[in-house]
Amino acid sequence: MSNVKLHSKFDQRSGLRWLWLAIIIFMIDYLSKVFIIGTMTVNGSTPITVLPFMNLYYVHNMGAAFSFLSTEGGWQRWLLALIAVVACGFLSYKMRQASITQTAHNIGCAFIIGGALGNLFDRIQYGFVIDFLDFHYKNHHFAIFNLADVAIFCGVILYLLSSLKKTS
Repeated sequence: MSNVKLHSKFDQRSGLRWLWLAIIIFMIDYLSKVFIIGTMTVNGSTPITVLPFMNLYYVHNMGAAFSFLSTEGGWQRWLLALIAVVACGFLSYKMRQASITQTAHNIGCAFIIGGALGNLFDRIQYGFVIDFLDFHYKNHHFAIFNLADVAIFCGVILYLLSSLKKTS
């Protein structure tokens, strides 16, 4: 019986308590994509007048970041989905090992998990990822991405910074 109590207390103090943030990230990403699907046509562009360096540009990305693997025959969908599942499992394990007070580490993991789940949902539901954020300077455009990608990027930065802090 005492093992159950210790295990329960450990769960309450682990970084898994931060998973609520992953759910929020997932929901924000999901709702943004529902908005894009409902208001735009594929390959349609809408300038953001208050941000002259940004457009909403709705595309279907069959690949990964920067459209890597997007021209393959469809097998990449399942490889990228598997990578997302493995990453979420690994990061959940790392959060389980971490203390609830390791804020940067746990927020970083939660951001990555939430973003990975957002893109995983797209891959399973549609067979592609919905991207729509188009940043540009004059005629030079950056790769089009989505809020899940932003969360993953920010999460990786936080995770790396927290890892560097531990080693120093």
